[in-house]
Amino acid sequence: MKSIYLTGFMGAGKTTAGRVLGKAMELPVYDTDHEIVKQQRRTITDIFAEQGEEAFREMESQMLQELPREDSIITTGGGIILKEENRCFLATQGYWVYLHCEPEEIAERLANDESRPLLSGERKKDLHRIFNERLPLYSQADIVVDTTGKDLDEIVDTIMKRIKDIEMGHTS
Repeated sequence: MKSIYLTGFMGAGKTTAGRVLGKAMELPVYDTDHEIVKQQRRTITDIFAEQGEEAFREMESQMLQELPREDSIITTGGGIILKEENRCFLATQGYWVYLHCEPEEIAERLANDESRPLLSGERKKDLHRIFNERLPLYSQADIVVDTTGKDLDEIVDTIMKRIKDIEMGHTS
């Protein structure tokens, strides 16, 4: 089976849903951010501070290409969809799932999280703007699952059902 790529805004539940989905489907889970941290031996925050966002986005694109394209769950950073080459890759190499979550709930989930470079300090005010800029890009995904107010089992069941429908040739 082609790999399943989970995308969405920070705080949408990609990492958590990915772990549960991996367990349910008995597939390994890879997180692009975690793999970059391992490879670079420094945090995402440090990469942003030392080399800037563009350098990080290049690392992210490279990592996306390097991870398995079959029998895996790949969770991604929230900005992976900013590059057209990544969106093309997601659309053609696997099942591209967008986990949608309303900005108000994202703000609640991330209220005390200072580890997100794009939302630290004063930049938290930018959440709605960043969300609205990215929404049309996320919406290009084959599968859209709203995580707002949903529990993990419901989210994972929906993802598995939608993939099964696609594999069986149904488009619902």
